[in-house]
Amino acid sequence: MDEHGKWLPKARKVYDLDENGERIQLPSGNWKCHKENTVDWNDQKYAEVWRHSWEVVTNRYLEAAGRPERVDLRSFERQGIQQIPTVHLGPAAHQMEKRGIETFLGNLNRDIRAANSLMQSIRSAIRGLQRWIADLNEKKQLLLDALEKAKEPTLSDLLVDYFNLRNEQRSDWSGKAKLKCTVRDFEEVKRAVDYLKAHSLNTVEDLNQAIDSLNQTAAPLRGQLKQNENRMRAIAQIKDAAAVHAKLKPIHDTFIKKNFKLTKDAYAAQHKEELDTFNKAVRTLMKLNGSTAVDFSALNAEFSALQSSSAELRTQLEILQPDISALKNIRKYIDMVLNKQQLSTLGGKTPEKESVLKKLEEAKAAQTTKKTKTKNHTQEI
Repeated sequence: MDEHGKWLPKARKVYDLDENGERIQLPSGNWKCHKENTVDWNDQKYAEVWRHSWEVVTNRYLEAAGRPERVDLRSFERQGIQQIPTVHLGPAAHQMEKRGIETFLGNLNRDIRAANSLMQSIRSAIRGLQRWIADLNEKKQLLLDALEKAKEPTLSDLLVDYFNLRNEQRSDWSGKAKLKCTVRDFEEVKRAVDYLKAHSLNTVEDLNQAIDSLNQTAAPLRGQLKQNENRMRAIAQIKDAAAVHAKLKPIHDTFIKKNFKLTKDAYAAQHKEELDTFNKAVRTLMKLNGSTAVDFSALNAEFSALQSSSAELRTQLEILQPDISALKNIRKYIDMVLNKQQLSTLGGKTPEKESVLKKLEEAKAAQTTKKTKTKNHTQEI
């Protein structure tokens, strides 16, 4: 603003000059010119600053209202979140979806949410199995040391121990209930043993390698699925921007043809929203498509190919689900046995780690005893 409170322009028009310092006239009759910013408001760094301020204020009020949600100015990729972002519906598509009418963007968002849910489920299951393997190795070592075993228990042996343990836990049940549950446990253990045999899994190390192999198989599938969904989202944005571009281009063309500044400014003020929307569509097309000319046939073919590829990837990920379920059940059975054996070996108590203070006190007491013995020995001599 100036000293009178009047808004000043953020940019100004500058006429291009030739080598003689004269204006350059275009074939259309207009003078060749370009825009120069008078302030640095359009600098990308300010978008980050202003969005951060909005993030702080929003989260402050969410916290004050007792809400668990929080907003973050960063994208999923910058936050390290392995999740595919959904696309913006826009008011027209939103109202259609609200009335129960499926739209192209709405269906794309539903596919993205389904893919995110599937990838999150598999990631969570694999992380749980990996944590369990680490814990299992620690428990196994502790158990072997406590029992001074030289032979590592096989997974099949531990499953048999699980079956016997379940029978012991039902020793005071009625005969009918005991028989029913024993048959069920036998079928579960048999399925687990059959799985171990079919996959040649005998030890905890074998199981660890199987889980690592499962993760190595799933990881590239999840990565390719995310890449496909991101490209499909970009195609949807290109098509949406192209539609806006085609719809508002006549208004923009009319604006360009205005030669007099007053009429041009008046037209720009009257059609500000349409011109801003048109320019935003142009920026989107240049960023995602490299041009405002869109080959819809090629994009539709690419989108269909990506849809087929994503469907195949989801099918491959779903094929891994039975292996994940089998490994999780085996984990549950073996955990119960090892926890029981560990408590029995240690007298029903979990071993407590000595504190650092206790160790220092013991070392000090030992040193004092040693000095006393040395002094008495010297006096005797």
